[in-house]
Amino acid sequence: MARLVMKFGGTSVGDLDRIRNVARHVKREVDAGHKVAVVVSAMAGETNKLVDYCRAISPLHDAREYDAVVATGEQVSTGLLALTLQSMGIDARSWQGWQIPIRTDGAHGAARITGIEGDRLIERIEGGQVAVVAGFQGIAPDGRISTLGRGGSDTSAVAIAAAIHADRCDIYTDVDGVYTTDPRIVSAARRLPRVSYEEMLEMASLGAKVLQVRSVELAMIHGVRTFVRSSFDDPEAIRAAGNQPVGTLICDEDEIVEQQIVTGIAYSKDEAQISIRRVADRPGVAASVFGPMAQANINVDMIVQNISPDGSTTDITFTVPQTEYDRAISVLEDNRDVIGYSSIEGAQDVVKVSVIGVGMRSHAGVAAAAFRALSDKGINIRAITTSEIKVSVLIDAAYAELAVRALHSVYELDKATSA
Repeated sequence: MARLVMKFGGTSVGDLDRIRNVARHVKREVDAGHKVAVVVSAMAGETNKLVDYCRAISPLHDAREYDAVVATGEQVSTGLLALTLQSMGIDARSWQGWQIPIRTDGAHGAARITGIEGDRLIERIEGGQVAVVAGFQGIAPDGRISTLGRGGSDTSAVAIAAAIHADRCDIYTDVDGVYTTDPRIVSAARRLPRVSYEEMLEMASLGAKVLQVRSVELAMIHGVRTFVRSSFDDPEAIRAAGNQPVGTLICDEDEIVEQQIVTGIAYSKDEAQISIRRVADRPGVAASVFGPMAQANINVDMIVQNISPDGSTTDITFTVPQTEYDRAISVLEDNRDVIGYSSIEGAQDVVKVSVIGVGMRSHAGVAAAAFRALSDKGINIRAITTSEIKVSVLIDAAYAELAVRALHSVYELDKATSA
């Protein structure tokens, strides 16, 4: 018997039939003797509709009232699922964020969880009651409802799993696990049985959409074993197969017996490149560029600096999210006198492709293999960044799929068999 948190996203609870399917998954775990808490998102499309209502009423809306409106989607989902479970003879109760409570900071619309009081949940689920918890929401210091921003239900689920000391947090989604790369691009992509927290964090931050970045951070900090699986698998078929889950376990590196050198290839289309030319090469020049960016809350990623042969000037190239491109250009233009550049160049038709794997720490030549594979395909690299377990390159968007296929092949990821 285990203490489990099961999380279902908007697609999984998209209509009444899918809510009934979710209830069958929950019943399967209850029948197996597990103690269960369920975290649900709003029904698919519901949050977008509520956000549109707020914007239509008041483009410059009060963030506290915005939270009061958009949090209602999850309230509907929890109530409907609790009713469905009750109709199946299962003792179930819905919980909103403020009832637990899930405490957050005061950043309405993008709040961060500061603490969860899990004693009441533990008491109820140990007594055999299924707790159906609203994801995405909590209570701010001012006593009002707060929401966690997009993807916040994943974060809610992992945080609740940590608070109730769950044995595992199962994230049910519309895919059956984490793959070596996007199967829509590479048909030979393979589902990974296990992925380390660090690798998943890199994948999530570099374009993989399976898990939200904050949820992976939280799982890594608290050691929450997280299992990604499909909500569309037949509950009865799983039961008949001995209730053995099919998917990908996100866990500590020590749990992975035989780690591949490279685990996966991720890509992100939400990239824009900016270059400022002929900046005087002097102490503090980087601060004069990136200080204003930080003040404007613009995230800067890849940075390349090239100094002129005589050492008098430098070119600085960096990337920002594509949605922040125009604002970043405006910030640079406003600070032109302080920075002292000659011109600005930019490109939005770029893609970041990344090679990820904890095995890179102890193996040489991984980056060289990537560069060679791209060169063989005639793909020019605009910028490069590296970490202990990642190599990222910025390339023209037209070559994105070709690059992903080439890198997936050169590391033989179609043959990956991580234990």
